[in-house]
Amino acid sequence: MSNSTAAELCIQNAYIPGRGLSDISIDQGKIISFSEPGETQAYNEVHDLKGWLLVPAMAEPHAHLDKALTADIVPNPSGELMGAITAWIEAAEKGTFTHENTVQRACEAMELLVIHGITAVRTHVNVTADIGTSSVKALSEAKNLFNEVLDVQVVALMNSPMTGPDSKGNVEALHSVIEFGVDFVGGCPHLEPDPQKMISFMLGLSQDAGLGIDFHIDETLDKEMLTLKDLAKQVINTGFPYPVSASHCVSLGMQSEKIQSDVSKLVAEANISVFALPQTNLYLQGREHQEAMPRGLTAVKALTENGVLVAAGADNVRDPFNLMGRSDPLETASLMVMAGHQSIENAFEMVSVNARKAMGLEAACLNQGDSADFVAIDAPSLGAAMADAPMSRRVFKAGKLVGVADQTSAVYRGP
Repeated sequence: MSNSTAAELCIQNAYIPGRGLSDISIDQGKIISFSEPGETQAYNEVHDLKGWLLVPAMAEPHAHLDKALTADIVPNPSGELMGAITAWIEAAEKGTFTHENTVQRACEAMELLVIHGITAVRTHVNVTADIGTSSVKALSEAKNLFNEVLDVQVVALMNSPMTGPDSKGNVEALHSVIEFGVDFVGGCPHLEPDPQKMISFMLGLSQDAGLGIDFHIDETLDKEMLTLKDLAKQVINTGFPYPVSASHCVSLGMQSEKIQSDVSKLVAEANISVFALPQTNLYLQGREHQEAMPRGLTAVKALTENGVLVAAGADNVRDPFNLMGRSDPLETASLMVMAGHQSIENAFEMVSVNARKAMGLEAACLNQGDSADFVAIDAPSLGAAMADAPMSRRVFKAGKLVGVADQTSAVYRGP
């Protein structure tokens, strides 16, 4: 399709799956037209991709940027969830984390996200009675340094308990961070002494504050723990008007197919988005099951078949909750293929289109009128990009080049 509308810049010779080799005209951060290579007019700025694969920019719906890149200084010998939590608390009590090093690590983690093709991230940030708003303030400073490069959403990850006689300090801290400014309220109902009461309290407080909810839900293989069902029922019954996301939902994968389907229908009715997090859950879960070890993932098939919006994220990156992680959504997508049994196309949608939709961001699906957020990868196909994860990439946000990486390699086979 040719279009003579004036535009600020052009992306030339991009290989787009389903469309082929194309030029893309961009104006005011939006895609305004596609054309055959060579049919375009003069532009203020041109980027020739020389046939590289072009795909929608990816998004990270669940990160912990305040914890990122601490694996070498916060060991977790047990490799389990409670071991990681304990290790983090002990390190914090020793004064391991300062405002300056939290800002520095968060910035380094954000750079890794951008260079791999991510233009939006939602990060959970610890809030407790002891640290109050300190980590949120550090993330806010880092966020401001990435203006126009990376959209950053901050979730106040509340310490337990949030209800009962020992909750006063945590509740006061929550009010403080809401006053300071966060985008979502979060926490871990399954770690609470009274999960249903905590969910009810948090829904009421969030509605009063005009904020959405993003909970860590059922990060356990214990099939007796199923707070996702309680969350869905309360969202439906209260008519909670703001976005709700449920991250992890591991125990749903341990239920019978009927229970998986029934709960998924409730989640769909409540319009709750679910975030599968393969890296961290495969690392933390299942260590106590040496025979027939479960995968530690949520029930992706049942959720998607019943109309739930499912996205996928990396969660932790090189910290006591996950010693590995490349900050590359192609790693997440490949794990959703291998461990989650998704198709290549579905897995990629979970780290791109679905993630952006679940985060409430405008569409960036490589369609006319969409935000010009996309990434070019030196790969012949989406499957090859996902399998090989080449690091020759060009990352664009609203049409602006924000990340460049070039990979070189050589093999010497003799004289």
